Amino acid sequence: MMNRLVNAALAAAMTFALAGAVQATEAKPKKEPSAAQMAARERMSKCSLEWKEAKAGGKVDKDMKWPKFWSACNKRLKDGTKA
Repeated sequence: MMNRLVNAALAAAMTFALAGAVQATEAKPKKEPSAAQMAARERMSKCSLEWKEAKAGGKVDKDMKWPKFWSACNKRLKDGTKA
C-alpha cells in the first residue's frame, strides 16, 4: 500500500515538473539576432565558401587550419578588401 502511494506521488510530481518545464520554454519568445551578429554570420559563410574552394583547389598551405584562415578572412572582410 505504501509503495503505491509513493509511486503515485512521484508520478504526479514528475508530471507537474514536466508541465512546468514545457510552459517555461514556450513562454520565452526567441530573441532576434542583432545587426552585428547577422554581419558576423554572413562573413563566416563567405569565409567558409572561400575556405572550401581554396582547400579543394590546393591553394591552402598544408599547415593552415580553419581558425587561422577564419581570422585572416574575417579581418579582411571587416576592412572591406578583396582577396
